[in-house]
Amino acid sequence: MLADGRMKGAAVVINEFGSVAVDHDLVHKGSERYVVTTTGCLCCTATSDVRTSLFELQEMARRGDAPPFDRVIVETTGLADPAPIVNSLIPGGAPATGFRDHAVARRFRLSNVVATFDAEAGEAALDGHIEAWKQIAFADDVVITKGDLAPESSMIAHGRISGLNPFARLHDRHRAGFDPLALVGSGSYSPTGRLEDVAGWLVMETMGAHEAHEHDPDRHGDVRALQLRADDPLDPKAVETFLTILTGQQQAGLLRLKGLLALGDDPARPMVVHAVQHRLYPSLRLDCWPDSDTTSRLVLIGTDLPVEPIRKLFETLARRKRSWWGGKGKR
Repeated sequence: MLADGRMKGAAVVINEFGSVAVDHDLVHKGSERYVVTTTGCLCCTATSDVRTSLFELQEMARRGDAPPFDRVIVETTGLADPAPIVNSLIPGGAPATGFRDHAVARRFRLSNVVATFDAEAGEAALDGHIEAWKQIAFADDVVITKGDLAPESSMIAHGRISGLNPFARLHDRHRAGFDPLALVGSGSYSPTGRLEDVAGWLVMETMGAHEAHEHDPDRHGDVRALQLRADDPLDPKAVETFLTILTGQQQAGLLRLKGLLALGDDPARPMVVHAVQHRLYPSLRLDCWPDSDTTSRLVLIGTDLPVEPIRKLFETLARRKRSWWGGKGKR
């Protein structure tokens, strides 16, 4: 989407769960758009956090520190509760508490809400996390992803989503003619005409029910983020074994894995790694590091993660050296 010329004049807020950001290193920052990243979860670090990001964008553009923009796309984490975010951006929602909030209310309006549904793992997410259920319920559009990997599950997902939100427009990411830019609406979001639960969740947020949330950027209920770092290049074979072990443990509670790793065979070209639950996706080597930070960093997100065993395994990986690292042309 960012590479599309129709995104000219758009600003993007990328929200990552955890105190160490990885996604921002993988996003192209073109001259026609401005990207900001936040860590933690927009819905957990106070209702007005999305207002803070929008106000900062507006001020940067006013000072000339960022290009002018006419649209903002906010990508939340997969753990985000949409209720406080929506509530902070619609008329009659969360009350304005200062100049910043009033300025955002005058300048911005919520156009539409889009949710993605993983055809492979979406059913388990709905059954195990109320946030996933709410994301579907609040959405104007739901995009089914990975339907190419699980076509039968994709068909089942259509029925499940329609049952949760009969008003949402359904899209298949892999269907011919799918245009992600068509999801960037120009209307005005309204909570009316949806399931009764949506109105109830918004009222609960207005009453301050969300204030009891933990504000730890590495925790969201029983979900936590674990960061792993290594200063020296890693043994490629050991990395392969480490990732296979992490994604092969059915009861480990892993939801997401992502990172940039420096490998001993070519440390100037970092490897990008991604996994969702037990599926490890093909790795990708970048041409160069996105900035001056060339340390390996890996983020694991999950429930009931065996933190200490994972740390010890990674420390063992980080200590392993290939004899050819210091040798002359040996492999």
